[in-house]
Amino acid sequence: MKTSTPLSQGWTLRLNTDRHTPGQVPAGLAGAVLPAQVPGCVHTDLMAAGWLVDPYLDRNEDEVAWVGRADWTYATRLPGATDTFERADLVFEGLDTVAAVHVGDRLLGRTRNMHRSYRFDVTELLAEGPAPLEVAFTSAYTEAESVRAALGERPNSYPEPFNYVRKMACSFGWDWGPTLVTAGVWREARIEQWSTARLAEVRPRITVSEDGTGVAEIVVDLDRTATGQHRPLRLVAVVGDASAEVTVAPGEDTATVTVHVPDAELWWPRGYGDQKLYGCTVVLGEPDGGEALDTWERRIGFRTIGLDTSADAHGSAFTLVVNGTPVFARGVNWIPDDAFPSRITTDRYRHRLTQAAEAGVDLVRVWGGGIYEDRAFYDHCDELGLMVWQDFLFACAAYPEEQPLRSEIEAEARENVTRLMPHPSLVLWNGNNENLWGFADWEWEQALAGDSWGEGYYLGLLPRVVAQTDPTRPYWAGSPWSGSWDHTPNDPGHGTAHCWEVWNRRDYSEYLTTVPRFVAEFGWQAPPALATLERALSERPLAADSPAMLHHQKAEDGNGKLNRGLAPYFRAPADFDTWHYLTQLNQARAVAAGVEHWRSHWPRCAGTVLWQLNDCWPVTSWAAIDGDGRLKPLWFEMRRLYADRLLTIQDREGELTIAACNQSAAAWETTATVRRLGADGTVRARAEVVLKAAGRSVALERIPASVARFGDVGEELLVVDADGLRAVHFGCADRDFAYPSASYEVEVGEDGGSGALVTVTAAGLVRDLLLQADRLDGDARTDRGRVTLLPGESATWRVTGWPRPDADTARAALFCVNDAEAARE
Repeated sequence: MKTSTPLSQGWTLRLNTDRHTPGQVPAGLAGAVLPAQVPGCVHTDLMAAGWLVDPYLDRNEDEVAWVGRADWTYATRLPGATDTFERADLVFEGLDTVAAVHVGDRLLGRTRNMHRSYRFDVTELLAEGPAPLEVAFTSAYTEAESVRAALGERPNSYPEPFNYVRKMACSFGWDWGPTLVTAGVWREARIEQWSTARLAEVRPRITVSEDGTGVAEIVVDLDRTATGQHRPLRLVAVVGDASAEVTVAPGEDTATVTVHVPDAELWWPRGYGDQKLYGCTVVLGEPDGGEALDTWERRIGFRTIGLDTSADAHGSAFTLVVNGTPVFARGVNWIPDDAFPSRITTDRYRHRLTQAAEAGVDLVRVWGGGIYEDRAFYDHCDELGLMVWQDFLFACAAYPEEQPLRSEIEAEARENVTRLMPHPSLVLWNGNNENLWGFADWEWEQALAGDSWGEGYYLGLLPRVVAQTDPTRPYWAGSPWSGSWDHTPNDPGHGTAHCWEVWNRRDYSEYLTTVPRFVAEFGWQAPPALATLERALSERPLAADSPAMLHHQKAEDGNGKLNRGLAPYFRAPADFDTWHYLTQLNQARAVAAGVEHWRSHWPRCAGTVLWQLNDCWPVTSWAAIDGDGRLKPLWFEMRRLYADRLLTIQDREGELTIAACNQSAAAWETTATVRRLGADGTVRARAEVVLKAAGRSVALERIPASVARFGDVGEELLVVDADGLRAVHFGCADRDFAYPSASYEVEVGEDGGSGALVTVTAAGLVRDLLLQADRLDGDARTDRGRVTLLPGESATWRVTGWPRPDADTARAALFCVNDAEAARE
C-alpha cells in the first residue's frame, strides 16, 4: 500500500543576499536562519520570527515591499526511503512560485507556476538515508519582468506585471487588496512511497440517465514502476452501495470503470432540494486480491448541469439549469480570504461559506485573479449546496500566448479541472475575468498591434481542455461575454454582464434602466466596521481622509466616489461617525436597488453575483464581510434580498407596482396591505392587493392610484406589508424629506443567558435604524441589520459577545437617517 509522509516539520528559512540592495534588508537578517512553517510563506514566517511588521496595519504595507523583491531559501531534511517500496516521490502540492528544488547537490527541477503541483522521483537519492532538501525561490518580480522583456508589453489594468507569471494575480495588489508578493511552500509537501503502480489521476464523469440511474464513469491514469509495467492490475470503484471493476492489462496506463447507481438521489443547490453526497472509492490492486496498491476517495453527487443560452425577444439568455430546473442564481464573488492564502484553514473556509449560505447565497464565483481554492472550500460548498462558478485564473490584463506561459497554462488547466471535477457544487468553468471586454472596449486592440493577448486560451485551449477532461459541465469563455463576437462582450442583452458604470461614474438609480440577462459583477463600496478600523489604524481621531484611512482604500478615487454616491440622497455628513454610517447604509441601499429590480425581471434576468462577499485584509471595499470577518450592514441586506420570498416596490411604465419575487417551489398567495403614510405616521390612504406568485416566479400587481399618488413627496411614504415582509418607498431623497426628530425608547434584557436583547420602540417614524454591534464590544455580533420603524413599532436585536450590556451603550451604538439628516424645525 502506498504511504504518505507529510514534510511539515524542521523547515528553516534564510534570505539569499546576492540579489538585494543591502539597505533594504533589516540589520541582522542577512545570514540568519529562521524557523519556517510549511505550508506557509515568507511574510508570515518573518512576522512570526519578529523580523517583519504586520503589513495589514497602518501603512506598514509600504515598509515590507522589499520582501517581494527578495530571493529566499527553504530547507529541511528528507527521511530515508523504506526498502520495502520500489519508488519514493517528493511531492509539492504548491510552490509559490519560481523555485529550484535541490536534494543534496542534485537539482531535481525548476518551477514557475503557483497553481500546479510537482512530483520528483527521489528513490535513488533517499536510498542511503536522510538527505538535505532546499527549495530556493526567486522573486516573482524577477521572473515576470524577464518574461515581459522577452515577449513585450501587454495592456494591464494595474501597474504590476502579474500577467507574465502564473501566480495569484492579486498578490501584486488590486483595487481592494495590498501588494504583498509572496513566496514559499504554500501547500502540503510530502514523501510518497509505492510499488508496482499508483493512481496518478482519477476523473469521475458524473451523469444521470433518463431512468434516474446515476452513472459514474471514472477515468483513471496510472503510473507504473519498471517491474509494474509487466503486470496486470485490478481496478475497483465503489459508489455508495454499487461497485464495478476492470482488469488493466500489462503496459496499459489508462482505464475506465463505470458504476451505475439505480434511483440515485440527486444533489441540489440550497433551496431546491437536499445535498445528497455519495462516497466514491477507487482501489488499485493486484488481480488476485491482497493488499491495495493505492486508494482514492472523494464524495460525489449526481446532478445534471446545463446552461440555457437560447435566443429570445430580449437577446440571448444565460440561465443555469440544474436537474432540469432553471435557477435564478443568488450569487457572490469570492476573492482569496487572506492575502496570505496559506493561513486559510478548513474551519475558516467553512465559517465564511456558512456566512454566505446564511445570507441566502446559492452560488459562489471564484474570481480569476485569485487561486484555485483548497479542496476544503469545494467540500464545504458541496455540503452547503453552494454552486461554484470557477474562473480560470486570468484577470484584467492581456496574457501572452507564447512560451514559457502557454505550456504552463495548459498543464495548470488540465490539473485543476481534474482536481475539482469530482465536486457536484462545481457548475461552470469560466475562461477569464474581463479580458475579452478589455480587448474590445478598453483600447487594448490598438495597443496590442497584433500581439497575442489570450484569445487563444479563452476560445481555444481552455474549452478544449474542458471538453476533453470534464465534458459534463458547461464552459463559458469569459465574464463578461456575450457568447460570440457578434455583440460587444458586455452587452447586457446577451450572456453575462458586469455593471460598473454604476459606482464608477453613475448613481445606483441607473441600475433601474437595464435588465441584463445575468449580472456577474456589480457592487458599491463601504468602509469596514469601526472596530476593524480601530484595530488596523492607529490614527486618532479616525477621519475619512486620513493618510492611513486612504491607504486602506485601494480603489481609484474611492472616497470621492463614496461621497458622490451620498450627495444625491443626504446632506454632507457632519462627522466621521455619520459618514461611516451613511456610507455603509448607502452600500446596502445601492445593492438593494439592483437586486430588487433584477429579481423582479426573472426569468429574463437569471442571476445576480454581488461583488464581493469577503475581504483579504482590513480595507474599504465592496465586501459584505470585512477583513476581520465582521458583517457589514450589506450582509444583512443581502439576506433579505436573497431570501426565497422578496417583496419590493418597482416602477413599471410609470406606475408603482408590487413585485412578489418567489424563488421557492411552493406557490405564494397572500394579500398585501398598502398604506400611504404621513411622516407623523398618520394613514393618508390604504388598500389591499392580492398577490399570487407560482413557484419560481414573480407576481406583479399595480398599486391603486388612490394610494400610490403622493400628496407631498416631502412628507409621505408608501409601506407594503405581507406575510411578515415589508417594502418601503419614499418619493424623494432623504435630504428633502421632513423627518421628525428620532424618538425611541431602548431596553436591554437577557436572551436566555446566551446574550442580550436590545429592543427599540419608536415614538415616531425612524428611518433605517441600525445597531452597530462592534460599538458595543469588539467581539459583539447581532442578528439583524437596518430597520425602518413606524410610530409605536418595535424591533429587537439579539446580541452575543457583549459582556456588560447596558441601555446607554446600546443607545450610543444606534444610528438612523433622522439623526444624520437632522429634523426640520
